[in-house]
Amino acid sequence: MALPPCLDNDEADHLQPGMALPRVTLPSTAGPDICLAAYPGRSVLLIYPWTGRLGLPNPPDWDVIPGAHGSTPEIEGFRDLAVAFAQIAVGLIGLSGQTSLYQREMVERLSVPFPILSDARDRFGAALRLPRFATGGETYLKRLTLILKDGLIETVFYPVRAPEAHAGEVLRLLERDAAGRRPDACT
Repeated sequence: MALPPCLDNDEADHLQPGMALPRVTLPSTAGPDICLAAYPGRSVLLIYPWTGRLGLPNPPDWDVIPGAHGSTPEIEGFRDLAVAFAQIAVGLIGLSGQTSLYQREMVERLSVPFPILSDARDRFGAALRLPRFATGGETYLKRLTLILKDGLIETVFYPVRAPEAHAGEVLRLLERDAAGRRPDACT
């Protein structure tokens, strides 16, 4: 059963159910590099701009950029529900433009049990034309979640309005689908 698209503005309208992912292999915090186009089964790909670190300042104007804040609470939400996702046979994967070294520190500090992919060279984001924003001379991916199945997009969540509650929103949608009930439109 195809899940409903969750599109809100034209920055992500080109990301449609049935669209194939680009054949780009990315470094993973979990070990071997991962090509999402060849990733089997159903998974949730949470794309986020940046996670902060104690003692390091946020990028310039971070506090006034809509959607910039919230990556850490979003990741923690998926971390806390990882077992529930596994019970319905859905994998979890994160992706940002940060380096693998930076991401490995975050994975260890937050006890993240799923792989985080580095798109520091912007190969995946550019190939999919993912929404971005810039500040302080750097470009960041906007927060976006994709439900994937066997290398194809099933559902797009954009924008993610409440990062801290987003994992629960995605899980409820997938649980309804796993139970054979037609999922409601995303809210």
